[in-house]
Amino acid sequence: MSTSKDTPPSTPADAGARKDSLIEYPSLFPIKVMGNKVDGLVAAITAVAHQFDPQFDASTIELRESKGGNYLGVTITVTATSREQLDELYRTLSTHPMVKVVL
Repeated sequence: MSTSKDTPPSTPADAGARKDSLIEYPSLFPIKVMGNKVDGLVAAITAVAHQFDPQFDASTIELRESKGGNYLGVTITVTATSREQLDELYRTLSTHPMVKVVL
């Protein structure tokens, strides 16, 4: 197997790491969460964000109401430190009883 002088040979582990994530860690990562517009939705989402990012800044939360006013879109921006952290955060938000959709 020949390799270029400028490019080190790749290993299967290198290929797996590249394939697993296109995100460089740590980085700010926005997540959109939608649920019924009810009291406590934003507080619940904020609590989950703090579980996965202790330095989460709740002042960065963006809210967007649906046209009919029945749903609320909540954008949180967390500091992503690993794919595992993001996967668990998505799972936790997706299974929360107040949450309808996580993007």
